Amino acid sequence: MNINELEDKRIAVLLSGGVDSSVVVYELARLGLHPDCFYIKIGASPDPSEGGENEWDCSMEEDLEMATAVAAKYGCRLEVVDCHREYWEQVTKYTMDKVRAGLTPNPDVMCNRLIKFGAFHEKRGHDYDLIATGHYATTEDEKIVNCKLSNRKLKWLCTSPDPVKDQTDFLAQIYGWQLEKAIFPIGHYVKDEVRQIAEREHLVSARRRDSQGICFLGKINYNDYIRRYLGEQPGDVIELETGRRIGEHRGLWFHTIGQRKGMGFSGGPWFVVKKDVAANILYVSHGYDPQTAYKQQFPIHDFHSINGQMPGERVTLKIRHTPEYLPARLEAQGDGRFLVHADAPIHGVAPGQFCVVYDDRHHRCYGSGEITV
Repeated sequence: MNINELEDKRIAVLLSGGVDSSVVVYELARLGLHPDCFYIKIGASPDPSEGGENEWDCSMEEDLEMATAVAAKYGCRLEVVDCHREYWEQVTKYTMDKVRAGLTPNPDVMCNRLIKFGAFHEKRGHDYDLIATGHYATTEDEKIVNCKLSNRKLKWLCTSPDPVKDQTDFLAQIYGWQLEKAIFPIGHYVKDEVRQIAEREHLVSARRRDSQGICFLGKINYNDYIRRYLGEQPGDVIELETGRRIGEHRGLWFHTIGQRKGMGFSGGPWFVVKKDVAANILYVSHGYDPQTAYKQQFPIHDFHSINGQMPGERVTLKIRHTPEYLPARLEAQGDGRFLVHADAPIHGVAPGQFCVVYDDRHHRCYGSGEITV
């Protein structure tokens, strides 16, 4: 970070109480800056008056204590911003609509677009020039050629040097104006370095475990989250190759294409390969690595370009949060639709997943589109 580019800016830090956002505050403070910190309060219950908020946001008290301690350590103001209603009306509704339709959504992706850089901006972020988060991502500016304004630049979302923790896939649906205001002060570090900084600076959050839940939902199990709103809808589990009924599922929304764990049926391993939403049937395939679990060609639609730049023919991509980037060729179909031709078969391609597209060096992230197979 260049202090000359930051010292005259009003900076807001989204401080969750975790180690990553805590080190963000340190990184800015060591430059002599005193950003305002904000803890975003959300919950999974549609109505806090129902009494569900305490049950489903059980980690909030500890998070807020940590955030308060870190803000105080560096002389920063901390404010709680309530985005509970917005989370329910936007992120949870998006998630439940998708899973009810038999698709595989990613609530973390939409939480960044709709809450961290959306609802927060509408409530408080609009008062600030920059919004700093603890994402593992970087940015770079590219001068626009043939632009009459000599200082006009194009901002790119770029990957982190930590391939395991890189979070550009979770940011691939944000808007260009959101990226313009975003800064990622720890994006150039790997996770171990962030931990070492937190230990060295005696940050209260230094040894906190990373959140494994959905976005801000902390310890909440994903299936419990879905069950809370959609309940259960039992149906048959059928072996795809033979048509033999091997058991019963409790709801198609508890299973994803390519799933190979937690099936609970004898004679396995079993892999989820197809869902028939109308008939409420889950199709599985038997074996250790069935070919039916792979696809090499699939369409995506509604491609969202972060900064308006569209990808070329040769790209790399991700369809889930993994360290690997998959080489592929894109065939443009028009109207934000592409046909993906992967260099090798990909396991677990599922409708509703985001296909995140990068350049062929997996450095710059163009954006993402939804898989439609």
